[in-house]
Amino acid sequence: MLNKLLCALALCALLPATAAAEVHEIKMLNRGDAGPMIYEPDFVRVAPGDTVKFLATHRTHNAASIPGMLPEGAAPFKGKIDEEIELKLDVPGYYGVQCIPHIGMGMVMLIQVGEPESPMSALPASLPKRAAERFNTIIEREALMK
Repeated sequence: MLNKLLCALALCALLPATAAAEVHEIKMLNRGDAGPMIYEPDFVRVAPGDTVKFLATHRTHNAASIPGMLPEGAAPFKGKIDEEIELKLDVPGYYGVQCIPHIGMGMVMLIQVGEPESPMSALPASLPKRAAERFNTIIEREALMK
């Protein structure tokens, strides 16, 4: 009887952590408040274990990780054009996201998972000019480089 009670208590202790995980929706848009070719929002803070869902609002967009803009140990990802993609993010840090067809037009966003151990590092030199400009706007607005 005592073993059953302990197992039930242990199970209850695990349930709130699972139930607390959230889903954050990101729209992939041709135009929004911030201009053309954007993710809305272009920055989200999520808890480890939360899910980010990219919503296909136009048939020419996708969401993919940017090489050099993932936390160590995080898996790269690449959604298909005109398809929603859901990512469960467990590794704390900063995730750079691009729309592959529109990165040259600055269609990028940033996800912060948890409380990263170090501030955001420099942007990759290989980013197109408009993508780097949009990241710099996000970084300055959110005060991510300390």
